[in-house]
Amino acid sequence: MNRSVPRPADPAPLREFAMQFTSTPRGARLARRLVSHRMHEWGHPYEGLGNEAVTLVAAELVSNAVTHGHVPGRDFHLRLTATREAARVEVTDTRSQRQPATGPRPAAPDGEAGRGLLLVEALARDWGVTPRPTPPGKTVWAVVSLPPPGTGPAGGGRPALRREA
Repeated sequence: MNRSVPRPADPAPLREFAMQFTSTPRGARLARRLVSHRMHEWGHPYEGLGNEAVTLVAAELVSNAVTHGHVPGRDFHLRLTATREAARVEVTDTRSQRQPATGPRPAAPDGEAGRGLLLVEALARDWGVTPRPTPPGKTVWAVVSLPPPGTGPAGGGRPALRREA
């Protein structure tokens, strides 16, 4: 479900990682790699489906921050938290004007772009946009369900893809 209003707080995280990155493709790449590394350190192996799902969601959100939320001279901020059941990825940029679409986002069948938030929606159990605590800007967040840590390379099962009825 996609929401543009704050939701009730998730349970207190067991783990947290936060860092500021340059709003460049290199910054986005580093953010993605550090998310995967942290998930591995937290018991979700690199080749596990939980790590892969969280890393893919983070990659899409940071890529969007660099592509659509970039303001010259301003960085983006990534925050990753995890409980036993889920990981939450938050990416904050300083551009308020460019909000992700909240409705259906059809991509051109032969287009090379326009599918990132469709992937986020498929992998995340919830996602949305909130205003940045200190304007200008916004935070795009997603919550991904996790298999129990240390359940092996398969990660305890593939995250369920949501299907429209």
